[in-house]
Amino acid sequence: MTAAPGPLPTIGEAARLIEIKAISPVELTELCISRIRAFDGQLNSFVTVTEERARADAKRAEAEIASGHRKGPLHGIPIGHKDIYATKGIRTTAHSKILASNVPAEDSTVVAKLAEAGTVLIGKLSTHEFAMGGPSFDLPWPPARNPWNPAHFTGGSSSGSGAAVAAGLVLGATGSDTGGSIRHPSALSGIAGVKPTYGLLSRHGIYPLSFSLDHAGPMAWTVEDCAILLQAMAGHDPKDPASVLTRIPDYRAALRSDLKGFRIGVIRHFHDQDMPGDPEMVRAIEAAVVTMRELGAEIRDVRLPHLLDFNACGLVIALSEAFSIHAETFRTRFRDYGEFFRERIAVAALISAPDYVQAMRMRRELTAKTLEAMKNVDIMVAAAMPGPAPRIEAVEKFGTFKRSTYASPFNVTGMPVATVCCGFSASGLPFGMQVIARAFDDATALGAAHAYERAAGWRAKRPKLAS
Repeated sequence: MTAAPGPLPTIGEAARLIEIKAISPVELTELCISRIRAFDGQLNSFVTVTEERARADAKRAEAEIASGHRKGPLHGIPIGHKDIYATKGIRTTAHSKILASNVPAEDSTVVAKLAEAGTVLIGKLSTHEFAMGGPSFDLPWPPARNPWNPAHFTGGSSSGSGAAVAAGLVLGATGSDTGGSIRHPSALSGIAGVKPTYGLLSRHGIYPLSFSLDHAGPMAWTVEDCAILLQAMAGHDPKDPASVLTRIPDYRAALRSDLKGFRIGVIRHFHDQDMPGDPEMVRAIEAAVVTMRELGAEIRDVRLPHLLDFNACGLVIALSEAFSIHAETFRTRFRDYGEFFRERIAVAALISAPDYVQAMRMRRELTAKTLEAMKNVDIMVAAAMPGPAPRIEAVEKFGTFKRSTYASPFNVTGMPVATVCCGFSASGLPFGMQVIARAFDDATALGAAHAYERAAGWRAKRPKLAS
Protein backbone atom coordinates (compact mmCIF):
# COMPACT_ATOMS: atom_id res chain seq x y z
CA MET A 1 0.00 0.00 0.00
CA THR A 2 1.41 3.39 -1.03
CA ALA A 3 1.66 5.93 1.75
CA ALA A 4 -0.49 9.03 1.37
CA PRO A 5 1.49 12.17 0.46
CA GLY A 6 2.33 14.45 3.37
CA PRO A 7 0.51 17.66 4.32
CA LEU A 8 1.11 21.00 2.65
CA PRO A 9 2.71 23.95 4.41
CA THR A 10 0.84 27.26 4.54
CA ILE A 11 1.73 29.96 2.01
CA GLY A 12 3.70 31.84 4.66
CA GLU A 13 5.61 28.70 5.66
CA ALA A 14 6.24 27.65 2.05
CA ALA A 15 7.53 31.13 1.15
CA ARG A 16 10.07 30.93 3.96
CA LEU A 17 11.09 27.38 2.97
CA ILE A 18 11.54 28.44 -0.68
CA GLU A 19 13.57 31.47 0.37
CA ILE A 20 16.04 29.35 2.37
CA LYS A 21 16.02 26.65 -0.34
CA ALA A 22 14.55 24.01 2.00
CA ILE A 23 11.94 23.22 -0.66
CA SER A 24 11.69 24.12 -4.32
CA PRO A 25 8.62 25.25 -6.31
CA VAL A 26 8.91 22.04 -8.35
CA GLU A 27 8.87 19.87 -5.22
CA LEU A 28 5.94 21.81 -3.77
CA THR A 29 4.00 21.51 -7.02
CA GLU A 30 4.62 17.76 -7.24
CA LEU A 31 3.37 17.42 -3.66
CA CYS A 32 0.15 19.20 -4.63
CA ILE A 33 -0.30 17.00 -7.70
CA SER A 34 0.27 13.84 -5.66
CA ARG A 35 -2.30 14.96 -3.07
CA ILE A 36 -4.85 15.78 -5.79
CA ARG A 37 -4.38 12.30 -7.26
CA ALA A 38 -4.68 10.68 -3.84
CA PHE A 39 -7.64 12.59 -2.42
CA ASP A 40 -9.67 14.56 -4.96
CA GLY A 41 -11.54 11.50 -6.19
CA GLN A 42 -13.61 11.68 -3.02
CA LEU A 43 -13.89 15.48 -2.93
CA ASN A 44 -14.49 16.60 -6.56
CA SER A 45 -12.89 19.96 -5.80
CA PHE A 46 -11.39 20.34 -9.30
CA VAL A 47 -13.10 20.72 -12.66
CA THR A 48 -9.75 20.82 -14.48
CA VAL A 49 -6.28 19.90 -13.18
CA THR A 50 -3.55 21.65 -15.21
CA GLU A 51 -0.56 19.42 -14.45
CA GLU A 52 1.44 20.40 -17.54
CA ARG A 53 0.91 24.12 -16.94
CA ALA A 54 1.71 23.71 -13.23
CA ARG A 55 5.00 21.97 -13.92
CA ALA A 56 5.99 24.63 -16.45
CA ASP A 57 5.10 27.43 -14.02
CA ALA A 58 7.04 25.72 -11.22
CA LYS A 59 10.16 25.19 -13.33
CA ARG A 60 10.10 28.82 -14.46
CA ALA A 61 9.65 30.04 -10.88
CA GLU A 62 12.50 27.84 -9.69
CA ALA A 63 14.83 29.18 -12.39
CA GLU A 64 13.88 32.80 -11.68
CA ILE A 65 14.46 32.38 -7.94
CA ALA A 66 17.78 30.60 -8.52
CA SER A 67 18.93 33.51 -10.67
CA GLY A 68 18.16 35.99 -7.89
CA HIS A 69 14.86 37.29 -9.24
CA ARG A 70 12.48 36.23 -6.48
CA LYS A 71 9.27 38.23 -6.86
CA GLY A 72 7.98 37.83 -3.32
CA PRO A 73 6.15 35.41 -1.03
CA LEU A 74 3.87 34.02 -3.78
CA HIS A 75 6.71 33.11 -6.14
CA GLY A 76 6.48 29.36 -6.75
CA ILE A 77 3.26 28.87 -4.71
CA PRO A 78 0.65 26.49 -6.23
CA ILE A 79 -2.90 27.85 -6.25
CA GLY A 80 -6.24 27.12 -7.91
CA HIS A 81 -8.83 29.44 -9.42
CA LYS A 82 -12.59 29.21 -9.04
CA ASP A 83 -13.90 28.15 -12.44
CA ILE A 84 -15.61 31.48 -13.10
CA TYR A 85 -12.20 33.22 -13.35
CA ALA A 86 -11.14 33.43 -17.00
CA THR A 87 -7.85 31.66 -17.71
CA LYS A 88 -6.24 32.16 -21.11
CA GLY A 89 -6.15 28.92 -23.08
CA ILE A 90 -7.65 26.92 -20.20
CA ARG A 91 -11.28 25.88 -20.12
CA THR A 92 -13.45 28.08 -17.88
CA THR A 93 -16.87 26.49 -17.43
CA ALA A 94 -18.66 28.14 -14.49
CA HIS A 95 -19.52 24.48 -13.73
CA SER A 96 -22.19 24.61 -16.43
CA LYS A 97 -23.07 22.82 -19.65
CA ILE A 98 -23.64 26.30 -21.10
CA LEU A 99 -19.88 27.03 -20.98
CA ALA A 100 -18.55 23.46 -21.14
CA SER A 101 -16.35 24.27 -24.15
CA ASN A 102 -15.47 27.85 -23.23
CA VAL A 103 -11.73 28.61 -23.57
CA PRO A 104 -10.99 32.30 -22.86
CA ALA A 105 -8.59 34.31 -25.00
CA GLU A 106 -7.25 36.25 -21.99
CA ASP A 107 -6.80 35.96 -18.25
CA SER A 108 -9.04 37.80 -15.83
CA THR A 109 -7.26 40.72 -14.17
CA VAL A 110 -6.84 38.90 -10.84
CA VAL A 111 -5.52 35.75 -12.55
CA ALA A 112 -2.99 37.89 -14.43
CA LYS A 113 -1.93 39.70 -11.24
CA LEU A 114 -1.39 36.43 -9.37
CA ALA A 115 0.55 34.98 -12.30
CA GLU A 116 2.74 38.09 -12.31
CA ALA A 117 3.39 37.50 -8.59
CA GLY A 118 4.85 34.12 -9.56
CA THR A 119 2.10 31.70 -8.56
CA VAL A 120 1.83 28.22 -10.05
CA LEU A 121 -1.59 27.45 -11.61
CA ILE A 122 -2.55 23.94 -10.52
CA GLY A 123 -6.10 23.96 -11.91
CA LYS A 124 -9.68 25.24 -12.00
CA LEU A 125 -11.93 24.63 -9.03
CA SER A 126 -15.53 23.54 -8.74
CA THR A 127 -18.26 26.09 -8.13
CA HIS A 128 -22.00 26.11 -7.91
CA GLU A 129 -23.30 26.72 -11.43
CA PHE A 130 -22.61 30.35 -12.39
CA ALA A 131 -21.77 30.95 -8.70
CA MET A 132 -25.34 30.38 -7.48
CA GLY A 133 -26.80 27.04 -8.49
CA GLY A 134 -26.17 24.96 -5.39
CA PRO A 135 -24.76 21.41 -5.19
CA SER A 136 -26.58 20.09 -8.26
CA PHE A 137 -26.19 16.51 -9.45
CA ASP A 138 -27.43 17.18 -13.02
CA LEU A 139 -24.35 19.11 -14.19
CA PRO A 140 -21.38 17.90 -16.28
CA TRP A 141 -19.23 17.68 -13.11
CA PRO A 142 -20.23 16.49 -9.63
CA PRO A 143 -20.43 18.95 -6.71
CA ALA A 144 -17.50 19.39 -4.36
CA ARG A 145 -17.63 17.65 -0.98
CA ASN A 146 -16.43 18.60 2.48
CA PRO A 147 -12.98 17.22 3.46
CA TRP A 148 -14.03 16.98 7.13
CA ASN A 149 -16.74 14.52 6.06
CA PRO A 150 -17.36 13.95 2.32
CA ALA A 151 -21.04 13.16 2.98
CA HIS A 152 -21.46 16.82 3.89
CA PHE A 153 -21.76 20.13 2.04
CA THR A 154 -18.80 22.49 1.55
CA GLY A 155 -20.85 25.66 1.44
CA GLY A 156 -20.83 27.70 -1.72
CA SER A 157 -20.60 28.92 -4.25
CA SER A 158 -16.79 28.78 -3.95
CA SER A 159 -17.18 25.13 -3.04
CA GLY A 160 -14.13 23.66 -4.76
CA SER A 161 -11.94 26.45 -3.39
CA GLY A 162 -13.04 25.68 0.16
CA ALA A 163 -12.61 21.92 -0.28
CA ALA A 164 -9.22 22.10 -2.03
CA VAL A 165 -7.70 24.46 0.53
CA ALA A 166 -9.08 22.54 3.52
CA ALA A 167 -7.85 19.24 2.10
CA GLY A 168 -4.39 20.66 1.41
CA LEU A 169 -4.57 20.15 -2.36
CA VAL A 170 -3.58 23.78 -3.00
CA LEU A 171 -2.04 26.41 -0.75
CA GLY A 172 -4.51 29.11 -1.76
CA ALA A 173 -7.46 29.75 -4.04
CA THR A 174 -9.61 32.46 -5.50
CA GLY A 175 -13.28 32.78 -4.70
CA SER A 176 -16.17 35.15 -5.33
CA ASP A 177 -18.83 36.39 -2.95
CA THR A 178 -22.27 37.80 -3.85
CA GLY A 179 -24.15 36.80 -0.70
CA GLY A 180 -21.62 34.74 1.24
CA SER A 181 -19.91 32.62 -1.41
CA ILE A 182 -16.42 33.04 0.04
CA ARG A 183 -17.49 33.14 3.69
CA HIS A 184 -19.89 30.16 3.63
CA PRO A 185 -17.37 27.62 2.27
CA SER A 186 -14.64 29.13 4.43
CA ALA A 187 -16.78 28.57 7.52
CA LEU A 188 -18.09 25.11 6.61
CA SER A 189 -14.69 23.93 5.33
CA GLY A 190 -12.79 25.35 8.31
CA ILE A 191 -10.46 27.73 6.45
CA ALA A 192 -9.84 31.48 6.25
CA GLY A 193 -11.46 33.62 3.57
CA VAL A 194 -11.74 37.32 2.81
CA LYS A 195 -14.54 39.22 1.13
CA PRO A 196 -12.76 42.51 0.53
CA THR A 197 -14.36 45.93 0.29
CA TYR A 198 -16.50 46.28 -2.82
CA GLY A 199 -14.33 47.82 -5.52
CA LEU A 200 -10.96 46.88 -4.01
CA LEU A 201 -10.40 43.93 -6.39
CA SER A 202 -11.15 43.87 -10.10
CA ARG A 203 -13.92 41.56 -11.34
CA HIS A 204 -12.85 41.95 -14.98
CA GLY A 205 -12.82 38.49 -16.58
CA ILE A 206 -14.79 36.90 -13.72
CA TYR A 207 -18.17 35.63 -14.90
CA PRO A 208 -20.69 37.93 -13.18
CA LEU A 209 -23.69 36.98 -11.09
CA SER A 210 -24.68 40.39 -9.71
CA PHE A 211 -22.85 43.48 -10.94
CA SER A 212 -23.44 45.52 -7.79
CA LEU A 213 -22.93 42.75 -5.20
CA ASP A 214 -20.10 40.57 -6.61
CA HIS A 215 -16.75 40.58 -4.80
CA ALA A 216 -13.57 38.68 -5.70
CA GLY A 217 -11.36 37.49 -2.86
CA PRO A 218 -8.78 35.03 -1.51
CA MET A 219 -9.25 31.77 0.40
CA ALA A 220 -6.45 29.97 2.26
CA TRP A 221 -5.62 28.00 5.41
CA THR A 222 -4.68 31.06 7.48
CA VAL A 223 -5.46 34.77 7.66
CA GLU A 224 -1.76 35.48 6.99
CA ASP A 225 -2.03 33.50 3.73
CA CYS A 226 -5.15 35.48 2.75
CA ALA A 227 -3.26 38.73 3.44
CA ILE A 228 -0.41 37.59 1.18
CA LEU A 229 -2.85 36.73 -1.62
CA LEU A 230 -4.89 39.91 -1.18
CA GLN A 231 -1.72 42.00 -1.52
CA ALA A 232 -1.18 40.66 -5.03
CA MET A 233 -4.87 40.68 -6.02
CA ALA A 234 -5.85 44.21 -4.93
CA GLY A 235 -5.58 47.35 -7.03
CA HIS A 236 -7.43 49.61 -9.40
CA ASP A 237 -8.45 48.29 -12.81
CA PRO A 238 -10.09 50.59 -15.40
CA LYS A 239 -11.60 47.48 -17.04
CA ASP A 240 -13.94 47.08 -14.04
CA PRO A 241 -16.34 50.06 -13.76
CA ALA A 242 -16.73 49.44 -10.01
CA SER A 243 -12.99 49.38 -9.33
CA VAL A 244 -11.86 52.10 -6.93
CA LEU A 245 -8.56 53.96 -7.12
CA THR A 246 -7.26 53.82 -3.56
CA ARG A 247 -4.00 53.28 -1.71
CA ILE A 248 -3.21 49.61 -1.07
CA PRO A 249 -1.64 49.15 2.39
CA ASP A 250 0.73 46.39 3.45
CA TYR A 251 -1.82 43.82 4.62
CA ARG A 252 0.70 41.42 6.09
CA ALA A 253 2.28 44.22 8.13
CA ALA A 254 -1.16 44.97 9.61
CA LEU A 255 -1.44 41.51 11.21
CA ARG A 256 -1.51 41.70 15.01
CA SER A 257 -0.70 39.47 17.97
CA ASP A 258 -3.18 41.14 20.35
CA LEU A 259 -6.34 43.24 20.35
CA LYS A 260 -5.35 45.87 22.91
CA GLY A 261 -7.27 49.09 22.32
CA PHE A 262 -9.83 47.43 20.03
CA ARG A 263 -13.53 48.03 20.59
CA ILE A 264 -15.38 45.04 19.18
CA GLY A 265 -19.12 45.00 18.58
CA VAL A 266 -20.78 41.58 18.74
CA ILE A 267 -23.85 41.12 16.52
CA ARG A 268 -25.70 38.62 18.70
CA HIS A 269 -29.24 39.28 17.49
CA PHE A 270 -28.48 37.65 14.12
CA HIS A 271 -27.98 34.22 15.74
CA ASP A 272 -30.04 34.71 18.93
CA GLN A 273 -33.23 36.24 17.49
CA ASP A 274 -33.35 36.93 13.75
CA MET A 275 -32.33 33.41 12.67
CA PRO A 276 -31.47 31.31 15.75
CA GLY A 277 -28.28 29.31 15.36
CA ASP A 278 -27.27 25.83 16.42
CA PRO A 279 -26.45 25.83 20.18
CA GLU A 280 -22.98 24.37 19.53
CA MET A 281 -22.24 27.16 17.07
CA VAL A 282 -23.48 29.83 19.48
CA ARG A 283 -21.19 28.46 22.19
CA ALA A 284 -18.27 28.57 19.74
CA ILE A 285 -18.96 32.23 18.93
CA GLU A 286 -19.23 33.12 22.62
CA ALA A 287 -15.95 31.32 23.33
CA ALA A 288 -14.33 33.28 20.50
CA VAL A 289 -15.57 36.53 22.02
CA VAL A 290 -14.00 35.51 25.35
CA THR A 291 -10.69 34.90 23.57
CA MET A 292 -10.86 38.33 21.96
CA ARG A 293 -11.50 39.91 25.34
CA GLU A 294 -8.49 38.06 26.75
CA LEU A 295 -6.43 39.51 23.89
CA GLY A 296 -7.25 42.98 25.19
CA ALA A 297 -10.40 43.95 23.30
CA GLU A 298 -13.29 45.84 24.82
CA ILE A 299 -16.48 43.93 23.96
CA ARG A 300 -19.84 45.60 23.29
CA ASP A 301 -23.14 44.49 21.80
CA VAL A 302 -24.23 46.18 18.57
CA ARG A 303 -27.58 46.00 16.85
CA LEU A 304 -28.03 46.26 13.08
CA PRO A 305 -31.32 46.21 11.16
CA HIS A 306 -33.15 42.87 11.12
CA LEU A 307 -31.48 40.12 9.10
CA LEU A 308 -34.65 39.70 7.00
CA ASP A 309 -34.33 43.30 5.75
CA PHE A 310 -30.78 42.70 4.51
CA ASN A 311 -31.71 39.38 2.97
CA ALA A 312 -34.77 40.70 1.12
CA CYS A 313 -32.80 43.65 -0.20
CA GLY A 314 -29.82 41.56 -1.34
CA LEU A 315 -31.96 38.81 -2.86
CA VAL A 316 -34.04 41.18 -5.01
CA ILE A 317 -30.88 42.89 -6.30
CA ALA A 318 -28.95 39.67 -6.91
CA LEU A 319 -31.80 37.84 -8.66
CA SER A 320 -32.67 40.84 -10.84
CA GLU A 321 -29.10 41.36 -11.97
CA ALA A 322 -28.48 37.64 -12.51
CA PHE A 323 -31.63 37.40 -14.64
CA SER A 324 -30.45 40.32 -16.76
CA ILE A 325 -27.22 38.44 -17.47
CA HIS A 326 -28.84 35.12 -18.35
CA ALA A 327 -32.19 36.19 -19.88
CA GLU A 328 -31.20 35.68 -23.52
CA THR A 329 -29.60 32.27 -22.91
CA PHE A 330 -32.62 31.25 -20.83
CA ARG A 331 -34.78 31.79 -23.93
CA THR A 332 -32.66 29.54 -26.12
CA ARG A 333 -31.05 26.98 -23.75
CA PHE A 334 -33.19 26.90 -20.61
CA ARG A 335 -32.95 23.12 -20.13
CA ASP A 336 -29.15 23.17 -20.51
CA TYR A 337 -28.89 24.89 -17.13
CA GLY A 338 -28.97 22.73 -14.01
CA GLU A 339 -32.25 22.52 -12.13
CA PHE A 340 -31.04 24.44 -9.06
CA PHE A 341 -29.77 27.43 -11.03
CA ARG A 342 -32.50 27.73 -13.64
CA GLU A 343 -35.35 27.50 -11.14
CA ARG A 344 -33.76 29.92 -8.69
CA ILE A 345 -33.05 32.52 -11.36
CA ALA A 346 -36.39 32.03 -13.17
CA VAL A 347 -38.10 33.47 -10.08
CA ALA A 348 -36.54 36.82 -10.99
CA ALA A 349 -38.88 37.12 -13.99
CA LEU A 350 -41.55 38.05 -11.42
CA ILE A 351 -39.50 40.92 -9.94
CA SER A 352 -40.57 44.31 -11.32
CA ALA A 353 -38.46 47.39 -12.06
CA PRO A 354 -40.04 49.23 -9.09
CA ASP A 355 -39.07 46.28 -6.85
CA TYR A 356 -35.46 46.58 -7.97
CA VAL A 357 -35.36 50.36 -7.56
CA GLN A 358 -36.84 50.13 -4.06
CA ALA A 359 -34.28 47.47 -3.12
CA MET A 360 -31.47 49.78 -4.25
CA ARG A 361 -32.95 52.61 -2.15
CA MET A 362 -33.26 50.25 0.80
CA ARG A 363 -29.62 49.29 0.36
CA ARG A 364 -28.52 52.87 1.02
CA GLU A 365 -30.68 53.03 4.14
CA LEU A 366 -29.36 49.73 5.51
CA THR A 367 -25.76 50.81 4.89
CA ALA A 368 -26.32 54.10 6.72
CA LYS A 369 -27.88 52.28 9.68
CA THR A 370 -24.99 49.82 9.80
CA LEU A 371 -22.43 52.63 9.85
CA GLU A 372 -24.39 54.32 12.64
CA ALA A 373 -24.33 51.08 14.65
CA MET A 374 -20.53 50.97 14.20
CA LYS A 375 -19.83 54.52 15.41
CA ASN A 376 -18.56 53.38 18.83
CA VAL A 377 -16.66 50.25 17.73
CA ASP A 378 -13.62 49.51 15.55
CA ILE A 379 -14.84 46.20 14.15
CA MET A 380 -17.82 43.87 14.48
CA VAL A 381 -17.99 40.10 14.76
CA ALA A 382 -20.82 37.75 13.83
CA ALA A 383 -21.44 34.09 13.18
CA ALA A 384 -20.73 33.05 9.58
CA MET A 385 -23.22 30.17 9.36
CA PRO A 386 -26.07 29.00 11.64
CA GLY A 387 -24.50 25.59 12.24
CA PRO A 388 -22.13 22.96 10.86
CA ALA A 389 -22.26 21.73 7.28
CA PRO A 390 -25.44 19.74 6.46
CA ARG A 391 -25.38 16.53 4.49
CA ILE A 392 -24.99 17.38 0.83
CA GLU A 393 -28.30 15.84 -0.25
CA ALA A 394 -30.15 17.88 2.40
CA VAL A 395 -29.33 21.24 0.75
CA GLU A 396 -32.62 22.71 -0.49
CA LYS A 397 -33.14 24.27 -3.90
CA PHE A 398 -34.86 27.33 -2.41
CA GLY A 399 -33.13 27.28 0.96
CA THR A 400 -31.66 30.75 0.49
CA PHE A 401 -35.16 32.08 -0.21
CA LYS A 402 -36.62 30.54 2.95
CA ARG A 403 -33.89 31.53 5.37
CA SER A 404 -31.70 34.59 5.74
CA THR A 405 -27.93 34.31 5.83
CA TYR A 406 -25.57 35.95 8.30
CA ALA A 407 -23.30 36.90 5.39
CA SER A 408 -25.58 38.87 3.04
CA PRO A 409 -25.65 42.10 5.13
CA PHE A 410 -22.04 42.78 4.23
CA ASN A 411 -22.58 42.36 0.49
CA VAL A 412 -25.40 44.87 0.78
CA THR A 413 -23.09 47.31 2.62
CA GLY A 414 -19.94 46.37 0.66
CA MET A 415 -17.87 46.16 3.86
CA PRO A 416 -14.75 43.95 4.17
CA VAL A 417 -15.07 40.71 6.11
CA ALA A 418 -12.45 38.15 7.15
CA THR A 419 -13.83 34.73 8.07
CA VAL A 420 -11.93 32.44 10.44
CA CYS A 421 -12.48 29.03 11.97
CA CYS A 422 -13.82 29.37 15.54
CA GLY A 423 -14.29 25.78 16.63
CA PHE A 424 -15.82 22.42 15.81
CA SER A 425 -19.05 20.55 16.45
CA ALA A 426 -19.13 17.33 18.45
CA SER A 427 -19.26 15.53 15.08
CA GLY A 428 -15.99 17.20 13.99
CA LEU A 429 -17.38 19.77 11.54
CA PRO A 430 -16.05 23.36 11.64
CA PHE A 431 -17.71 26.63 12.62
CA GLY A 432 -16.75 30.07 11.30
CA MET A 433 -16.81 33.65 12.55
CA GLN A 434 -16.98 36.87 10.51
CA VAL A 435 -14.76 39.85 11.41
CA ILE A 436 -16.21 43.01 9.82
CA ALA A 437 -14.59 46.42 9.31
CA ARG A 438 -15.52 49.69 7.62
CA ALA A 439 -15.12 50.10 3.86
CA PHE A 440 -11.48 50.08 2.72
CA ASP A 441 -10.31 49.20 6.21
CA ASP A 442 -9.62 45.61 5.15
CA ALA A 443 -6.29 45.68 6.99
CA THR A 444 -8.07 46.12 10.34
CA ALA A 445 -10.35 43.13 9.70
CA LEU A 446 -7.33 41.01 8.75
CA GLY A 447 -5.34 42.17 11.77
CA ALA A 448 -8.06 41.33 14.26
CA ALA A 449 -8.88 38.01 12.61
CA HIS A 450 -5.21 37.00 12.65
CA ALA A 451 -4.85 37.84 16.35
CA TYR A 452 -7.85 35.67 17.20
CA GLU A 453 -6.77 32.85 14.88
CA ARG A 454 -3.31 32.60 16.45
CA ALA A 455 -4.64 32.67 20.00
CA ALA A 456 -7.42 30.17 19.37
CA GLY A 457 -5.12 27.47 17.98
CA TRP A 458 -7.61 25.84 15.58
CA ARG A 459 -5.10 25.90 12.69
CA ALA A 460 -3.30 22.87 14.15
CA LYS A 461 -6.29 20.65 13.30
CA ARG A 462 -6.55 19.32 9.72
CA PRO A 463 -9.08 16.99 8.04
CA LYS A 464 -8.14 13.30 8.05
CA LEU A 465 -8.44 12.06 4.48
CA ALA A 466 -8.51 8.47 3.28
CA SER A 467 -6.41 7.81 0.18
